This record gives sequence, C-alpha cells and structure tokens, in this order.
Amino acid sequence: MLSKTMNQALNEQVKWEMYSGYLYLSMSAYFAERGMGGFAQWMRVQAQEELFHAMKFYDFINERGGSVLLQSIDAPRHAWKNVLEVFEETLSHERHVTERINNLANLAQDERDHATGIFLQWFVTEQVEEEDSVNTVLGKLRMINGEGQGMLMLDAELGARVFTPPAAA
Repeated sequence: MLSKTMNQALNEQVKWEMYSGYLYLSMSAYFAERGMGGFAQWMRVQAQEELFHAMKFYDFINERGGSVLLQSIDAPRHAWKNVLEVFEETLSHERHVTERINNLANLAQDERDHATGIFLQWFVTEQVEEEDSVNTVLGKLRMINGEGQGMLMLDAELGARVFTPPAAA
C-alpha cells in the first residue's frame, strides 16, 4: 500500500509526464508547420514515450492500492525562435524531469518503500538515456550551426525514429 505522501507524489508525476507529452507534441506541431517532418517525427515519438511513462506511473499507483487522481495539465509553449531553442528547452525540461524522478526515489528511500524504489530505478536509467539523446541532437545542431544542408540531413535522420514500447518486465 502506498502512503498518502507517496500516492500524492506519484500522482504529481503522472501529471508531469502527461504535460511532458503535451509539450513535445506542441514542439512536433511547431516543426510540422515549418515543413521539418523529421524533427516533427522525433518530437512526436518523444511525446509518445512520455505518455507511456505516465501510464507506467498510473498502473503502478493502481497496482499498489493507491488512488489515481488526474489533475489539470497546463497548456505548453507553442512558439520558439529556432530549432536550437527547441532542443535547448527540451534538454532543460529533461533535466527537470530527472530532478523530479530523483526526488521521488529519495522519498521512496525515506519512507522505506522498497517496491516504489525499485519501480523508480527504471525511470532513473531512462532519464540518463533521455538526456543523452537530446544532448546528441543538440551537439549535431551546434556542429551544423542550425542551418544549411546539414539541417536537411539531420531532419532525415531524426525522421527515422519510431516509438517502440519497452518489453514488459
């Protein structure tokens, strides 16, 4: 059984993961409107991953006998100066998610909630991958200075990304 504090914190994370999906879907729309289909696809997959994460938290709360209490989700930003700014915001956002996951892991440890602690380890590892993935794209954007033929090549590369849900444990 989840404690009231842990249940509330996990519900907040469901909201945050849903917001993350909404933010990345907004970024996808921003790219689609500019004819950058590969960038749009990359962000759409990012949105799908975040919604998958939200459902993992949702299912875990239910499995532990908690109460899922869905909350309002704020509207995300919808305009940026350029591609580089979008990915800089993405990295900043992922770093904030990492901080939130770490805080949840700390709470689970403080409450001696071993089941939640084990559950959260998947997300700790996932956040390392999330930040690395965004950093990789940012590095390429900086290398090509966000312009020219390099952007066309990067757009094509990012368009190959597909969402593949992780296998059940």
